[in-house]
Amino acid sequence: MDLSQCPCPAYVLEEALLRRNLEKIADVRDKSGVEILLAFKAFAMWKAFPLFKEYGFSGTTSSSLNEARLAFEEMGSLTHSYLPAVTQEEIPDILPYSKHITFNSLSQFELYYPQVKAYNKHPISCGVRINPEHSEIETDLYNPARPGSRLGIPAAKLKEGLPPGVEGLHFHSLCESDSYALERTLHVVEDKFGHLFGQIRWLNMGGGHLITRKDYHTAHLVDVLRSFKLKYPHLHLILEPGSAFVWQTGFLYAKVIDIVNNHDVNTAILNVSFACHMPDCLEMPYKPLIRGASMPDQDLYPYKYDLGGNSCLAGDNLGFWTFPRPLKPGDSLIFEDMIHYTVVKTHTFNGVAHPAICFLRKDNKLEIWREYTYSDYKHRMD
Repeated sequence: MDLSQCPCPAYVLEEALLRRNLEKIADVRDKSGVEILLAFKAFAMWKAFPLFKEYGFSGTTSSSLNEARLAFEEMGSLTHSYLPAVTQEEIPDILPYSKHITFNSLSQFELYYPQVKAYNKHPISCGVRINPEHSEIETDLYNPARPGSRLGIPAAKLKEGLPPGVEGLHFHSLCESDSYALERTLHVVEDKFGHLFGQIRWLNMGGGHLITRKDYHTAHLVDVLRSFKLKYPHLHLILEPGSAFVWQTGFLYAKVIDIVNNHDVNTAILNVSFACHMPDCLEMPYKPLIRGASMPDQDLYPYKYDLGGNSCLAGDNLGFWTFPRPLKPGDSLIFEDMIHYTVVKTHTFNGVAHPAICFLRKDNKLEIWREYTYSDYKHRMD
């Protein structure tokens, strides 16, 4: 791969790998008969949307007014909207972009349902988010279904049924999970909320379904979904993966700026920031693969470096990695699998340069989709 014409730093989305994932998810959709939506919270690189449409994916899920508008303008479709809390100012603007609106609480549903019902431009189906209080996610920061979570309504508050106007239920309790976790979760949802299924028309099973991971058993997923559909044939079933669409479809191209040694610790300072450009590396924490390097617990190579970001945040470092040869300023580093939950979460703390966004075509032709300048930083605060 020739990166001589690629800006640095840059996120590089690879067409061939994206198409591979789209084919796999389309196969699951076609075999299971469920609706599969793209969750913008993981990936919203809208210049790639034409490829999604080639495989029949135009449905989206949005968690803000801006995401809903992006779905309408760039995907060309009405979105499934879910916001943890909707304001009085937002609701009139969200309605024109929405096919479904899921409310996070009964109080929000009761407050805004009259406006949804009165809207006459197109039909909008209302749902509420439920919390099954069951999750197999180990990191609390990413666990939306823990007891006491602000996200969703626990079963104890729905013993008497659903208010008129609620046509669907939505839950989200997975994160990069397999089909067996979904199967176990569905058993809990049935046990706690099954008495409501006769009152609804659709069930949204949220995201976190890592369908495109190599060890994911897609045949089992299809069986789980088909079996559930046979049991409840009146329910329209929905999945809304995010990461799965762009799992391992590209990388972040970076370079070493400097090598510092303090107290016998070698640190390679890069032209990217983990805090600004790879926040999951610090939040989860998540250790990405680096092409040609190894994590220290593998102990494959003799040269050990702490990798530091280029912001002034003291904790803007990834930790230690080993390399087959000494690093020096100007050396390239490629962080693998850097397309999901990266571009959508970046920020400009310290005014550090935002990586460019590039697209590598199947014929290895590189397209530069976006480069960022001082004006992008300045006008955020204009």
